[in-house]
Amino acid sequence: MGTANDAPAGEVPLPLPPRRTLVFTYGTLKRGFSNHVLLQELARGGDASFVGAATTASRLPLVCGPYRVPFLLNLPGSGHRVAGELYAVTPRGLARLDELEGVSRAHYEQLPVTVDLAEGGCARVDALAYYAHRDYAGELWRRSGEKGYPEYSHAVAAGYVRRKDRPQDQTFLEQIRIFVSSQSN
Repeated sequence: MGTANDAPAGEVPLPLPPRRTLVFTYGTLKRGFSNHVLLQELARGGDASFVGAATTASRLPLVCGPYRVPFLLNLPGSGHRVAGELYAVTPRGLARLDELEGVSRAHYEQLPVTVDLAEGGCARVDALAYYAHRDYAGELWRRSGEKGYPEYSHAVAAGYVRRKDRPQDQTFLEQIRIFVSSQSN
């Protein structure tokens, strides 16, 4: 059995479609939120496609940090089953998401998550999600009073400040450190 690139002599082989990774979004990358424009751009370029609504299979904390930025915490069994959206993303699209999420700067880290798709008989699939970096995740959980949200809704996001409107003289990690060291609301 041949592959797509085993074309007969004289014919140009068909390019194989790029491998896709499932990515679970739970915050500002969801439809209707400020960073969704990146997924729309990736979709127009063929680097992302919407799979469906999904919910984490396990309970995980979803909290807000400085400027109402959402963070999923890798603390299974705490929090709620978190609602979000699932996307199929190419390696190029994943690199763009990594850049937005500050993976190389230790803002978020890309870790596996198991989610249940809302449609199609509740299929359970493995995906990646962007979690708060382990260096400060526990502090965010304590700062939140060890209470999370089942969904980053517009009500939860009220007061969100876009990156361009935040203080530019501090790194995001500095902003997180200040936030977790301040008293909770």
